[in-house]
Amino acid sequence: MRVVVIGGGVIGMASAYELVKQGHEVTVLEAGTVGGGASRGTAGWICPADSGPVAAPGMVLQGLRWMLHADSPLRIRPRASLPYLGFLLGMAQRCNADDFRAGLRANIALFGDSMETFDAWQQEGVAFEMQADGLLIALLGRDNYEHHLHDLDIVRDAGLDPVALEGDAVREHEPALSDRVHGGIFFPHERHIRSETLAPGLAAAARARGVEVRERTALEGVVRDGRRVTALRTSDGRIPADAVVLAAGVWTERLARLFGVRLPIEPGKGYSVEYAQAPVRLRSATSFTERKVVGTPLGNALRLAGTMEFAGYDPTVDPVRAAAILRGPAEFLRDWTAPEPDAPAWAGFRPMTPDSLSIIGRLGAHDNAYVASGHGMFGITMAPATARAVVTMVETGRVPAHLAPFAPDRFGARDTVARLRRLRAR
Repeated sequence: MRVVVIGGGVIGMASAYELVKQGHEVTVLEAGTVGGGASRGTAGWICPADSGPVAAPGMVLQGLRWMLHADSPLRIRPRASLPYLGFLLGMAQRCNADDFRAGLRANIALFGDSMETFDAWQQEGVAFEMQADGLLIALLGRDNYEHHLHDLDIVRDAGLDPVALEGDAVREHEPALSDRVHGGIFFPHERHIRSETLAPGLAAAARARGVEVRERTALEGVVRDGRRVTALRTSDGRIPADAVVLAAGVWTERLARLFGVRLPIEPGKGYSVEYAQAPVRLRSATSFTERKVVGTPLGNALRLAGTMEFAGYDPTVDPVRAAAILRGPAEFLRDWTAPEPDAPAWAGFRPMTPDSLSIIGRLGAHDNAYVASGHGMFGITMAPATARAVVTMVETGRVPAHLAPFAPDRFGARDTVARLRRLRAR
């Protein structure tokens, strides 16, 4: 089967690699360069246990307070756009415990046995850097610590074995933590990678198996025969297709319009900074939770990442927000002085959805076109599971039942009305 995958990021390249392994003839279209988008400078976490939605209980009021400060973890730039306002309303409607817990369950269930897939990729020769050191959620306050304990039943039920550490126990686990840290939760099975190595590694392995990767090739149009897509018009000519997979990250929203489909994906800009020689050595990936900054040890290096900025497609790095990331660990780590990083801060667009869940399924009414996007901050985490789902959809023409929480059509008007009624009832 001739399959065209649109997007050369982590999701697109994982899908292409898994498809070619099943014997399909695969072409990847990438408007820029492979791995040059959202995944290039991220924290690189593989973290099903910490994959709860951004739309969390209390986030509306907290977000309003944060908007008063230029260096806060969240920035929402006003924009006169009905889809944008609808996106923000949809996110606000989902800032409740029920939706948060349902989203966390769905993400963990989708992840499944993906750790085995990451291992298999390396055994098959896919070149990327990965460490299996676990993940620590560090918490300053007692109330916040106890709040995080509340949802651990979901994580335990999934066999992810969270370890609650209070008081000195958390400093015994991570000696770099200061006395200000009240406690933490350690997830021993989580991993992290150097994020910029995964998509290029998958691309090299896919090319070796016969995948054609066309970089700097833009999608310009769709050729249909009834409900089927028969070819794609690109800046490099017309490409025939038996099946199409749209996996273009934050650009999926714009490209979906060529298929006659509207998807509520907004760019959520995140930043990262890196020290070639870590000022503080961390034993594992660590979340400095109250400051919404995370630290990833990468050999001798340390990468700090954070912030969520809804400001359209503006790629500008705000120095005020970058500086806030450098200050983020100060209360958590002993003797942290926020030295100057070795390179300018990086910024990238996460493909965010109103409920923070991915969009995976059939693309509109097309019989042979599918979408795999909207992974937000969990693109690396969900890459293997998404790729497996893509293979199933392409080969069978059916969407597996376990993808129901990620259905592209879940954002309809009926859903919005129902949510407003539930909010009013509370």
